[in-house]
Amino acid sequence: MIPLLDLRAQYSGIKEEIEAAVLKVLASGQYVLGDEVAAFEEEFARFCGAGYGVAVNTGTSALHLALLAAGVGPGDEVITVPFTFVASAAAIDMTGARPVFVDIGRASFTMDPVQLEKAITPRTRAIMPVHLYGQMADMDAIMAVATRHGIPVIEDACQAHGASYHGEMAGSMGLSGCFSFYPGKNLGACGEGGIVVTSDPRQARKMRMLRDWGQEQRYHHLVKGFNYRMDALQGAILRVKLRHLDEWTAARRKIAHRYSALLQGSPVAQPPAELAGRRHVYHIYAVRVRERDEVRRILDAEGIQTGLHYPIPVHLQPAYAELGYRRGDFPESEKAAHEVLSLPIHPDMTLRQAEQVIAAMEQEAYVH
Repeated sequence: MIPLLDLRAQYSGIKEEIEAAVLKVLASGQYVLGDEVAAFEEEFARFCGAGYGVAVNTGTSALHLALLAAGVGPGDEVITVPFTFVASAAAIDMTGARPVFVDIGRASFTMDPVQLEKAITPRTRAIMPVHLYGQMADMDAIMAVATRHGIPVIEDACQAHGASYHGEMAGSMGLSGCFSFYPGKNLGACGEGGIVVTSDPRQARKMRMLRDWGQEQRYHHLVKGFNYRMDALQGAILRVKLRHLDEWTAARRKIAHRYSALLQGSPVAQPPAELAGRRHVYHIYAVRVRERDEVRRILDAEGIQTGLHYPIPVHLQPAYAELGYRRGDFPESEKAAHEVLSLPIHPDMTLRQAEQVIAAMEQEAYVH
């Protein structure tokens, strides 16, 4: 079998480092926040080229706190995209604000800056581009629009650990950048986790209070907050994994480039584009396939796992029907939802396995 990802293989390669870090935390008696989390915050912020890191319990919490710290609240609007994981919209909804969607670009799968400007209203309080699948959105164009209108940008970088845009790291270009450490991410915890990075000390201070019941010192609650704290075990594990992230990213890119070379001119699937000036970290290797369901069925029969990221855009989800969007409102997002197929990709995958995946896709039986 060729798995979509292989967390057991990753663990086996760093088993001794992980177990030593975990045992150190267990012996310390310091299990929530603490020294390991503080060290990870500093190290990850430095990795992103940001001044501060605020570690939390999930990527959704990271988005929620970044929006709140930016002043988003009831009656406001936040512009994002419908072709994303539902948490992007959920975090906006959690503030009391309304998600406002704009369509994606066909090649990038990320926010279309031209449509962004058309969606701005007097109620727009933030812009939240999503760096989908491991590639950053067109940040120069998005930041230019935001600057013209005086609107902060919150980067949803939950799938873009280590991605860059003309040399600028994901998470470093907006007011804040938000990351998830769900286990399957390029940098994943052994459980849940997230972080916000920012170079604004006021934003960092607000988010540190908000994640810990609104307190800066114990039992002195300055604002209404939440229990969004990262546990020390995840902080220690993530410190270990962060040391390997560049190596793992290089391995992912090697597999992705092999896939793309093999798919050039393919009648079955169109490879994803790595756009000029951007470093794609391939959290997901998503191809466009016209006969997606049939191709997926046959790959599964060959023992090749695939994924769908994402088959229903957020604007068509029943949970967000009250926003009033309809089928046809965002044609590029809807087209992508019908065509994308995620192929196996992870740092422990071999080039031979990548070749087997493409060979299976391109058997004569699949060509219509």
